Amino acid sequence: MAEAQPVATALRVRWGLAVLTLVNLFNYLDRYVLAALGESLTRSPLHVTDTQFGVLASGFIVVYMLAAPLFGTLGDTRSRTRLIALGIFLWSLATALGGLAWGFASLLVARALVGVGEAAYGTIAPSLLADYYPRSHRGRVFSIFFAAIPIGSALGYVVGGQVDVHFGWRSAFFVAGVPGLALAALALRLPDPPRGVCDSEYVGERITAGAVRTAYAALLRNRPYVLTVLGYAAYTFALGGMAVFLPKFLIRVRALPEGPATLWSGISLAATGFLGTFAGGWIGDRLLPLTRQAYLWISGVATLVAAPIAFLALASGTPAVYWTGIVVAEILLFTSTGPINSAIVNAVAPGIRATAMAASIFTIHVLGDVPSPTVVGAISDASSLARAVLILPVAVLVSGAIWTYAAWCGEVTGRAAVA
Repeated sequence: MAEAQPVATALRVRWGLAVLTLVNLFNYLDRYVLAALGESLTRSPLHVTDTQFGVLASGFIVVYMLAAPLFGTLGDTRSRTRLIALGIFLWSLATALGGLAWGFASLLVARALVGVGEAAYGTIAPSLLADYYPRSHRGRVFSIFFAAIPIGSALGYVVGGQVDVHFGWRSAFFVAGVPGLALAALALRLPDPPRGVCDSEYVGERITAGAVRTAYAALLRNRPYVLTVLGYAAYTFALGGMAVFLPKFLIRVRALPEGPATLWSGISLAATGFLGTFAGGWIGDRLLPLTRQAYLWISGVATLVAAPIAFLALASGTPAVYWTGIVVAEILLFTSTGPINSAIVNAVAPGIRATAMAASIFTIHVLGDVPSPTVVGAISDASSLARAVLILPVAVLVSGAIWTYAAWCGEVTGRAAVA
């Protein structure tokens, strides 16, 4: 059966992709502005320790993952654009409120509330994009969308770090949060097509509230989906720890000044993330006619190669070695971003895509970046940050092994079906 064509006009679809990508950029800017403020928060009257700093990151993720199933269900049964607009407004307001924190507990509450708003966006936006474009375009589409992750994260480092240096950490939260309030209005004007419109066999399919349990049971029986998400959890463990502690690592262990450390780590993240994310999506779509497991093969091989390079970068004290290693490892890691999310939405029926993304978000965070910042912070407090970060390349290796195994299983199953 031929693939359905993109819904609505090409202009409206591109407008939708542009808005969702811009919102995703601010999503990650607001999320990672905290990472640039670590040393300032430690020196501030709040006296945030490394363990508490890890808990701040983990607290956001705990609420994010707990709210995701609720928004996943709502995203498969209610207006997706209204839910997205509500989420943008909530997380932007909560980010700005972080600048009013008077102690660790109040800052933790503010960061946790950011997770509620971002849960709405993270579960629903990929479902909406999958109904804008057919399967053959999704690798590139998701690469554009997810390229906002490294750029937004980098802006979180750079904007947060520079505003912190010149105006203080409270101002950094204000500057990060306010723009998102305007973006909520744009989200209300996005097209919300019928679910499955670009997958003709599923057009109009929508789960009911009573079928939610059945949907989750179907996901648990879906081996390609389960393996993909488990690999994603290990990947998220590594990236979550790196995102929170890389600026601290460069400042404390490599003795870089605070301003340049956040600036260069941000520039590196933006450049490598942009290049890696686009390369992964482009290669995935090119290879998809050759194998339906193309997205998993790319993700698995890239992370397997990235693991030893990341270890070398973190273990070496030579600037040329650790900067080169960081750049190469980040390119390889971000190569997986578009393909792996394409693999997730392609592995399930359109009517449960928001639910599938919600289950994925819950799993990758409960096993990934909920524990990783706290684990790294605790090891750092007990030993040293230089030793603590070395657990992260091991998680990268695990993710690559799982994705490669999932791709191999898919090839075997595909050959058996043909036979």
